[in-house]
Amino acid sequence: MTPTVRHTSSLTPAPPAAPRPRSGVGSPPGPVRRWLRGLAVAACLPYLSLKCVWVAGGELGIPAGSVLLEHPGTMAAANAVTLVADLVVVVLALLLTQDWGRRVPAWLLVPPLWAATGLLVPIMTGYPAQLLAALATGDERTAAPAEPFLEPWVFGVVYGGFILQGLALGALSLLYARDRWGRLWRGRPGEPSAGPRTRAAAVTGAVLALVPASLHLMWAAGATTGLTARQAAERDADFHILEAQRFGFTAVAATAVLVLVLGRPARLKLRLRPVLAAAWVAPAAAGCWGAYMSLVALLPVADPAERVTVLTRLSYAGDMITGFLLAACAAVVLRRRGAGA
Repeated sequence: MTPTVRHTSSLTPAPPAAPRPRSGVGSPPGPVRRWLRGLAVAACLPYLSLKCVWVAGGELGIPAGSVLLEHPGTMAAANAVTLVADLVVVVLALLLTQDWGRRVPAWLLVPPLWAATGLLVPIMTGYPAQLLAALATGDERTAAPAEPFLEPWVFGVVYGGFILQGLALGALSLLYARDRWGRLWRGRPGEPSAGPRTRAAAVTGAVLALVPASLHLMWAAGATTGLTARQAAERDADFHILEAQRFGFTAVAATAVLVLVLGRPARLKLRLRPVLAAAWVAPAAAGCWGAYMSLVALLPVADPAERVTVLTRLSYAGDMITGFLLAACAAVVLRRRGAGA
């Protein structure tokens, strides 16, 4: 008797289908990311070109009598440093849109992204506000120094490029973070709870933030305490806008990190994503600009009247210390969330 042969091909399980790569992960960047990358790189070109000219000794866009011409050696070194800093934006734009960029350790990627956020966001918010003030008051000097510094067109070219860099790099960073760390955005503020050291550090940072925040608010409101006679005489709409902005970033940084670390009050229905965004942007803006202004205050000046006061230096240092401390607290919370995910 011939044995019955059963056709078993239909019973054999098919091999599992390869997982479909998520957009931006393990696959070439889509058109949106390529367009954003191109915009970020193109927006760097005007600034990089000017810096190359200045490092080489050129004076394009620098009027006669500008303070930038008083210390050529110092200015050349400063221009070289800022040129390299803007090249980092180009590297970041490439990293955020390439497959190898997702293999870069977080400790190597996050600091330059955080610094770029802190240096670009105040320009993205402050410069348009200054232009609006100029339109409202009819003061053509608004958004540019009163004394010879740079030609007016330089501010439009450079700051316009910075704004485009910030928009493009911010969008790329958001897409990258969603793909790589999107799980950290789930849940509510304060969950999981932070350790006692992190809570103590966050409260300390918030208390320390009261010092620079109070000074910025005082100057934005019109007080002259702690300003030199020249600073007090040259106050304009730009001055008040920038001081109000610095107060806002410091206050938001302290508030957002406290909510992230300690948890939201029960009566407030706060979502995690806006709190995370504020805890990323505001400490970066306060800390990085505080560090930058502290370095600027150390540069030599020919006129003693141009030296900032001790109280002004204290405001810069306070911004820097509180921004970095609060950012460190937010980083600890995110790392804890990642470990518990």
